Formats: sequence, C-alpha cells, structure tokens
Amino acid sequence: MERGGTAALACTFRSSSPASHCSPLLRPRRRSPAAAGAPRFLPPTGRRFSQNRFVDTSKGLKRYSLTTFSPFGRLAVSLNDADLVKDKMLIDCGEEQDCVLDGIVALGKFDALHIGHRELAMHASKSGNPFLLSFVGMAEVLGWEYRPPIVAHCDRKRVLSSWAPYCRNVVPLEYQVEFSKVRYLTPRQFVERLSTDLRIKGVVAGENYRFGYKASGDAAELVKLCEEFGLSAFIVRSVMDTAKGSYNGAIPTVNSSDKGQVSSSRVRQALSVGDIEYVSKLLGRKHRLVLTVSEYSIKERKNIIVPKSCMVNMPPADGFYENCELFNGGYLGLCRVAINTETIDIEMKDESSLSPDTFQEVKQVGIEFG
Repeated sequence: MERGGTAALACTFRSSSPASHCSPLLRPRRRSPAAAGAPRFLPPTGRRFSQNRFVDTSKGLKRYSLTTFSPFGRLAVSLNDADLVKDKMLIDCGEEQDCVLDGIVALGKFDALHIGHRELAMHASKSGNPFLLSFVGMAEVLGWEYRPPIVAHCDRKRVLSSWAPYCRNVVPLEYQVEFSKVRYLTPRQFVERLSTDLRIKGVVAGENYRFGYKASGDAAELVKLCEEFGLSAFIVRSVMDTAKGSYNGAIPTVNSSDKGQVSSSRVRQALSVGDIEYVSKLLGRKHRLVLTVSEYSIKERKNIIVPKSCMVNMPPADGFYENCELFNGGYLGLCRVAINTETIDIEMKDESSLSPDTFQEVKQVGIEFG
C-alpha cells in the first residue's frame, strides 16, 4: 500500500469526551430505504411511560409492596442527607432526574458493551423500558492508569441501537452516574436513591455484581434491599466465553473474579493481540475504531493516512487487516488497514469511494474490522 508521506497532525488520544460527536467526513454512498420494522426508540425523557406499565411476567422476578423507607445509614465519610438530596445521581439528565422514571435499569460499568452486557439489557426489556446505568470516572477517582475506551463515546448509541432486536424492538437508553457521587454510599443508601431519586421499577444485574462503598454489597444483598424498597430485582447468570481457547490463545490471565465469563478484560486482551475473530465473538458485532480525520491528514486517490494519536478508542494490535469497512455516518466501502507504531493507513478497494472534496473541518470516520 502506498503511503505517500507522513501525516503531520497531533491529536489527543483522550478525545473521547462526552462532547465529541461522530461527524460526517465524506459523502456516503446511498443505500436502499430502511426496511419496515425499524427499532422503536423510547419516549422522550421526562415522560411517564403509562402505556407500558410494569408487569412481572419474567421468571425469577417478584413484585413486593412498598415498605416504609429506612433512614440513611451511617456513611463511611462525613456526608449529610442534604448533600445526598441535592447531589443528582445522573450527570446527563435534567433537574427532575426523571429520565429513567418507571423503567428497569441494568447496572454495570458497560465498557465494552459486549454480549454479556447485551444480555442484561435483554432481560430488562422483558419487564419494562430498558435502561443502562453506567458508572463513569472510576479510573480518575481510584487512581487507575488511563486506558482508552473499547467503544468510542460517540459510537455508543449506534451500538445500543443494534441491540433492539434482542430487546423487543426497543433501543435501550444509557445514562451515566458519576462514580464520585455514589462512591461512599452504603449498599442500602444506593438502592434507596435508585428508588426515591430515580423512581425506577426494578433493576437487572449480573451474578457477580458488586456495589456500595468498597464493593461491600453483592447480588444477594441487592435482591434483599430491592425487596425492602418495593423494587423488582433480577439477577442474570454470566454469559460464558464459549470461544475461549479457540482463537490464538487470546485469553487474559485468570484472576479471582474470572470464572470463564465474557468480560471487557477478555475483549481488551483479544484486541491487544489482534485477534479480530475472537473480538467479534465477544462483542457480538465487529469492532469499530473511530478516528479523528482533519484537513492535515494525508489523502490520496484511495488512501487516507491518519496519525495513531487521532484514535478515539482502543485499536487492535499493530498489523495488516483485510476485509475492513469504512464508515462516516454512512457506508463508504471496503478497505484494507495497516496499523503501525505511528500511523493508521486506510486503502480503499475502490478509489471512487472517496469524495474528491478536501477536508474542510475536523471529522471522524469509523473502521470496522473483519
């Protein structure tokens, strides 16, 4: 593949902030109109879902009558009740905090949005309007080393939309909880806030789910507390990694919490060795790498060369990848991709796939591998 030079753009690898968006870069090819039966989106936030009242029909779900709320327990640090009331749980919801009103929320970190996470959303959809509550900011608070996200922030809605066929043709919506705002809550305080602040109807969590200060609560305690506060709780068994050992030995080192289940750690490990087939098995879809491409990126007749510093999320290992696809909000065409220590070289199989227009402003493109 012809490279034609070295790109001279310095992008920030941490460009996956909530403010970033996937903007069109090149003129996409037109496709046929969408088929009937497109996924339904949930009603606008802030509206009560009166047409979908909660019915406990799923196996293992129980509904309990509302009990008297218990007072807040003693916190691990000094924090009074007034602070808890004014400190909103959802950072991307309005003052009323009614974005997940009457819904069923899946709890977790949801870094990779892999098939195990999809299973949680699927079970939530069986009993009401499904939502994901993602905890963000854990690395900064706990002092963990920065790692690029597996899924670009601007690409998460697209991934969740692809889950609609598994969720009764409803697209799950995701809201974020700032970890620092709930870090010191005891398990009881956390569930009470879900009930009183967010006014949800129930929760879904994995069997290994931990919550509360220093992860002191487990799945069994979550069920017990939900019963006390009149919420339904459904604990989902882990989705096991049936592909383990089949693909280039890309299994991460087993630790105390790894019992062979699909996990974000396994996705990261598979990406780190360039095992794209294994990554696709874990994600239930092709991995999409999002790149910020500007007027300073080198573009030839059918080549785009982008500095590695312009990656928005985690790439596969350095190497050469055939049968990739390029997107910019629309489908651009098939391509081959070479990733090296400095750049990502994209060679379109059809040079007419690229528009002759020069780059006018910073845009983003997505590469799907495999």
